[in-house]
Amino acid sequence: MNRLFFYLAGVISIASVSCNEVDKNAVRSAPANSKEAIKNAISLYPDSLSLVQNLIELYRNEGSYDSAITLTDRQLQRDSGNAYLWNMKATLHFENNDTAHAIDALEHAVDIYPLPEYLVALGTVYAENKNPKALKIAKGLLKGNRVKSGADAMFISGLYYTYVNDKAKAISYFDSSLHIDYAYMYSYREKAIALYDLGKYAPALDVLKKAVTIQNNFDEGYYWMGKCYEKLGDKPSAIQSYQTALLYDNDYTEAKDALDQLNHSR
Repeated sequence: MNRLFFYLAGVISIASVSCNEVDKNAVRSAPANSKEAIKNAISLYPDSLSLVQNLIELYRNEGSYDSAITLTDRQLQRDSGNAYLWNMKATLHFENNDTAHAIDALEHAVDIYPLPEYLVALGTVYAENKNPKALKIAKGLLKGNRVKSGADAMFISGLYYTYVNDKAKAISYFDSSLHIDYAYMYSYREKAIALYDLGKYAPALDVLKKAVTIQNNFDEGYYWMGKCYEKLGDKPSAIQSYQTALLYDNDYTEAKDALDQLNHSR
């Protein structure tokens, strides 16, 4: 699980359009909201972006990223100035583990319409790739609206310094992010990981305990608590933490693997 996945997974929001809203003749031969139904509707209403978005979402949900991206590219050929379409393309590439194309698409989206959420997504990916442009984006977010985007800006800066291995500086930025927004879960997580990387397992655990107190279903918080407990030699607490992570996300592969390894070593 890419721990930065949450940013780009969240920026795509494809509206769901009921097939009842289009001509029933287009869908009478296929179940409602099936690919066949939406393709039939698109053949009647080729200019309907909402219908195309629905089909992209169906491809995305079944993991057919090549089909989803091809359809998005087809729409971009018709409307290359649509920032939302570029944003969709970026998210699809990111979910398909193609960071280079995700960055390219996000850069197009930002050039057309620099929405804060697009900037945050781009800044996050820049930071993960050790690109100092992340700091420039963070500075711009602060200048634009410190109240609304300050926590994001500090997080992006912290993330950049995490990936260039300046953990102490990263932690100071995560603290600044949390000072602006005490419920910013990902700053808690990244601060804890930075402390963990420095071998400061007990302080990292304290950070994570605070995070899960604020948001008790924070699966990643419990996972990293488990890793800290392992380093501190407390296997029962580590097992309980991994189990709790899986309680909130039963597909959490890293937590499953860690739990299996601990159970086999008992």
